[in-house]
Amino acid sequence: MLGLILVLVVHPADVQDPEGAKQVLGKVPGVFPHLLKIWADGRYGGKLLLWAFLLGGWLLEIVHRAKQAKGFVLLKRRWIVERTFAWLENYHRLSKDHELLVESSENLVYLAMIHLMVRRLRPA
Repeated sequence: MLGLILVLVVHPADVQDPEGAKQVLGKVPGVFPHLLKIWADGRYGGKLLLWAFLLGGWLLEIVHRAKQAKGFVLLKRRWIVERTFAWLENYHRLSKDHELLVESSENLVYLAMIHLMVRRLRPA
């Protein structure tokens, strides 16, 4: 669970989370044939569970917060996403939305992930 972004879609802010997930997952079939399980936030439940299974045979597992929990609770798998967002904040061009084209924004995220992967391959 490295938290590296392999597929992404940049879309307007008025696109709801489940619809955005469909756009991302629509890019996945054939690219990652061994993908079996996808962890997701509670916003991605409902019809998306069946849609993901029908599209790629994926089990979309929702990570829930315990009902009795009060205050901040570290959720299993959730910290991986937050850590990845923190990594992206280290790249100036990604810290603010300066790009005219969404393709430019997507490619800058891919470049940031390539940079992180290459740094991990370099011997200490």
